[in-house]
Amino acid sequence: MEPFDPTIHPHRRYNPLTNTHILVSPHRTKRPWLGQTEPAEPSNLPQYDPTCYLCPGNTRAGGQVNEMYTSTMVFENDYAAVLPPPGPVTPPAAHPLLTAESIQGGCDVICFHPRHDLSLPTLSLSDVENIVDEWTRVYMRRGSEPGIEYVQIFENKGAMMGCSNPHPHSQVWSLSTVPTLPAKELASLHDYASTTHVRPGITTGPGGHACLLCEYVHHELSVPEEEGRVVITNEHFVALVPWWAYWPFEIMVLPHKRHISSLVHFTVDEKHAFADIMSRVTKRYDNIFSCSFAYAMGVHQRPLPPRRDDDGMYVQDADDIAHLHVHFEPPLLRSASVRKFLAGFEVMAEPQRDLTAEQAAKRLRNCSEVHYLLAAEQ
Repeated sequence: MEPFDPTIHPHRRYNPLTNTHILVSPHRTKRPWLGQTEPAEPSNLPQYDPTCYLCPGNTRAGGQVNEMYTSTMVFENDYAAVLPPPGPVTPPAAHPLLTAESIQGGCDVICFHPRHDLSLPTLSLSDVENIVDEWTRVYMRRGSEPGIEYVQIFENKGAMMGCSNPHPHSQVWSLSTVPTLPAKELASLHDYASTTHVRPGITTGPGGHACLLCEYVHHELSVPEEEGRVVITNEHFVALVPWWAYWPFEIMVLPHKRHISSLVHFTVDEKHAFADIMSRVTKRYDNIFSCSFAYAMGVHQRPLPPRRDDDGMYVQDADDIAHLHVHFEPPLLRSASVRKFLAGFEVMAEPQRDLTAEQAAKRLRNCSEVHYLLAAEQ
């Protein structure tokens, strides 16, 4: 029997954050494609679009008029997925298998910049820092509201990810319960901390307990580059393709020098480094296929910001087990027009991918950090 080779032999990989598996089928990367292709994302957008609901001074779909903003702008979503409290009480379940719970909260839109033609990879580093500041302010504000148990920051970029407007923006949804995926991750982080002994030389979580993601990032940084999954690093953060990645060019961004529980725990240098790596990751994304690269991005951190004591210091609690990280989940697979689909086996059995995480990381490492549009002008 030939020895196992992860670059050619099918195998399953375990995701310790969600306690799930993914089937990896690297021998299928040369499979011919005669399926659906996607239209290219426009790269010649105007700086201002009079028909855009998010451009400065324009009227939104709900009739509200945008301010003439010059940096970021925040407003409550005119078509929010959840509504503010108080909400109605759900009636008793007709059957124990048919339960429902009432959900309240709020949905905010954060415009990144007044320019209609820019996006995260083409914004200046100072503009990206402004976005991080705005995310932090909304997280703090919404997370301190009565009845809110979780705040999710996310961005849908590109029409194929369901983005309804190309103007650069993200969203923040605040809910009266912790949603399924972050709840799974937090449970895994708690379980790891309570059952795992701390190994020497590895950063720990709160109370000196073991942290799943501190341990994971320590290992990834120890793997030789050509064999590993690290794409880029800076002084405080690393961007890598996770061992258990599902999407073809999935990336996770996380701190590697210390355990950081939320955006509010950043030092000034860490905030700058976070903005830097977010900018560099998205530039590499656009440069893979020389297009505006679609993705879903989300920040996972403490469900709510920490409270302060009488001296203004953050009070440590059980939620500090959260290890701040960012998920980038992009659908493009082979080119700017061929995306990955959730097909029969993945819907009915478990996630599956062809390109290995190591192959994806190498492709991303080989991408330039000079945006392809800027390179074309030089």
